[in-house]
Amino acid sequence: MLIRIDPQSPEPLFEQVVFAVKSACAKGILAPGERLPSVRELARDLAINPNTVVRAYEVLERDGVVVRRQGAGCFVSDRGSDLALAEKRRQLQESLRRAVTEAFHLGFQAEDVKKALAQCLEEVQFESKRRQA
Repeated sequence: MLIRIDPQSPEPLFEQVVFAVKSACAKGILAPGERLPSVRELARDLAINPNTVVRAYEVLERDGVVVRRQGAGCFVSDRGSDLALAEKRRQLQESLRRAVTEAFHLGFQAEDVKKALAQCLEEVQFESKRRQA
């Protein structure tokens, strides 16, 4: 699994790791049951503090994306998130609200945002279907 982080980004490193893993799962790059790199391996590969990886893995576990198996490591969950549907919708709305606010701040119009969202959906769905084939 290839994770890239940007040390210059204002987004915290652990959040970048969380997003990269969630994105890989959504695109089918990471399959249910697949083992994630150990904390030490990933920290070494990304040249970041192991505590940053621990924090990212804790968030992923909390969100139901991964499960920890004592002595074996972290694995991609084979079930959907345990979050209630209402909580999932709230998180989706919050994520979209942040993205839309940033887009408007950058000067884009509503139609531009709709097109960009549609394109992102197509890319994620295409990647997922391509990997399943």
